[in-house]
Amino acid sequence: MSKIEEILALARSRSKDWPYAGAVTPQEAFDLVSAEPAIKLVDVRTHAERDWVGKVAIPDAQYSNVQWMLYPGGLANPDFIEQLNTVARKDQVLLFLCRSGVRSRAAAKSATEHGYQHCYDILEGFEGDKDEVGHRRNINGWCKDGLPWIGA
Repeated sequence: MSKIEEILALARSRSKDWPYAGAVTPQEAFDLVSAEPAIKLVDVRTHAERDWVGKVAIPDAQYSNVQWMLYPGGLANPDFIEQLNTVARKDQVLLFLCRSGVRSRAAAKSATEHGYQHCYDILEGFEGDKDEVGHRRNINGWCKDGLPWIGA
């Protein structure tokens, strides 16, 4: 079994009857995009979050931003699937990322419901959970794990 197959099998085994394929850790997500150029990370945070906080540093061909919610206002993006259709194939492995792992689950679910076959949530998200004083990046997530990212 290849490294990619091992990671995806582990991701599928984490499923708790989720309506999408499974979930990967930030490190596993990075390992997957590093090992296979066809795998795409879909950042569902708002443009403002990416501009003000930062974004993952992976090859442009493997990175797309499709907002799940719109800024300002926090309204659902009515064009989410239409926009996803322009950047990803339905048979492609897609890794969905948000700030802490909530919106990415909803995005993976929606994509799966619209025919995308290999949708995975990135657990913990980009910034992770809040610590005892309400700050992120101290407990878990892409940034805390020391994975490559570009700050705002």
